[in-house]
Amino acid sequence: MKKFVMAALGGTLAGAIATTQVAGPLLAQEGAANATVYEQLDLFGDIFERIRNQYVEDVEPGELIEAAIDGMLTSLDPHSSYLSPDDAAQMQVQTRGEFGGLGIEVTQEEGFIKVVSPIDSTPAAEAGIEAGDFITHVDGESMLGLTLDEAVDRMRGPVGSEIIVTVVREGENEPFDVSIIRDTIELQAVRSRTQGDTVVLRVTTFNDKTTPNLVSKLEEEVETLGGMNSVNGFVLDLRNNPGGLLTQAIRVSDAFLEKGEIVSTRGRDPVDGDRFNATPGDLAQGKPIVVLINGGSASASEIVAGALQDHRRAIVVGTKSFGKGSVQTVMPLRGEGAMRLTTARYYTPSGRSIQALGVSPDIIVEQPRRSPTTEEEDEPASAVGPRTEGDLRGSLDNDSLTDDQVRQIEEDRAKAQAAADLREEDYQLAYAIDILKGLNALGPVEEDRRASSK
Repeated sequence: MKKFVMAALGGTLAGAIATTQVAGPLLAQEGAANATVYEQLDLFGDIFERIRNQYVEDVEPGELIEAAIDGMLTSLDPHSSYLSPDDAAQMQVQTRGEFGGLGIEVTQEEGFIKVVSPIDSTPAAEAGIEAGDFITHVDGESMLGLTLDEAVDRMRGPVGSEIIVTVVREGENEPFDVSIIRDTIELQAVRSRTQGDTVVLRVTTFNDKTTPNLVSKLEEEVETLGGMNSVNGFVLDLRNNPGGLLTQAIRVSDAFLEKGEIVSTRGRDPVDGDRFNATPGDLAQGKPIVVLINGGSASASEIVAGALQDHRRAIVVGTKSFGKGSVQTVMPLRGEGAMRLTTARYYTPSGRSIQALGVSPDIIVEQPRRSPTTEEEDEPASAVGPRTEGDLRGSLDNDSLTDDQVRQIEEDRAKAQAAADLREEDYQLAYAIDILKGLNALGPVEEDRRASSK
């Protein structure tokens, strides 16, 4: 028995020694790491004091610390930043759908300010600013070397004041200046229209108003067409939509999906991941959907396009989207400021991350660039226009059709002409509507084929 006790004590002692041998270096490494952090903080304090005491001009200590915090955050990625109390308040106003400014969503790329997208019917959009433009100067002052928040601050100003931005655009040989008058930006989250038998829903941003506006606009347009049976499909136009609230992207996706995953988010710790699933109910009642995207479609727009694409609920048409696949969390700080920190990546239902890659359309359709001189250079092929049989003197009348049939032919011809005019105005949208027409034309044939196979 004594031998057993001694053996047990010996084993315990050996285990303790082994544990000490393993834990010792780990504790030493942790201690060294902490010591390095403290040394770096001492270095920061030393630099801070030297700037306060020896810089050529007096500086505000609070501004120095805010700049240091912002520099720490912006060094992580283009979307993490410090929000001063004013910026934090402004951001809350933006999510409610109304704010002052130019009406552009910007990011930073290799030190330059890049336009993600102009917002519809805002001063920037009306002045001709386009997605992909680089803003190099504001009122003659270079933007190179500024943080994203500093650049945004330069572009802000009193409503009604003028700002001159210098733009570098792909395809243009030289930079050019654009004059913009600042205004209060009142975002209409969803605009709608009917194009023939198609309902077009233009979603410009994802804020608190987006889903309610989408539901009401869709119902209004369906009623205008005489009910869902008269609708051949829906176009969800997400072009130049810079994104917004994740919750709204989920709700908009859910509006057209009956079931299944919409999006998942994964942070550094797997425990922090989330999955968001659709609930029963399809606002479009199974009607075909085409989603339009382009290089200005970012973030929440990409979540919607990716979810509907993965579930094969919609055909995605246009050009590759922006590729912002990260989630930012806004964390309140002392002093009414806030920290915007990238905390997760999001993934579409099939498990793909679109970070830096974007959503690839099912059908790639470029929007032709129209030169301002095109209309002046084009000349009509004939001064008298095309001649038909009906224009010939003494031609026979068509007496085989009733007045109602003739009227129907004329209405169909007018619709075809409207579609042709739309191709000149918005080629991508016209293409999307043509897809819906094709799907509806094939629909009854497909149903007959299935019925005959039973």
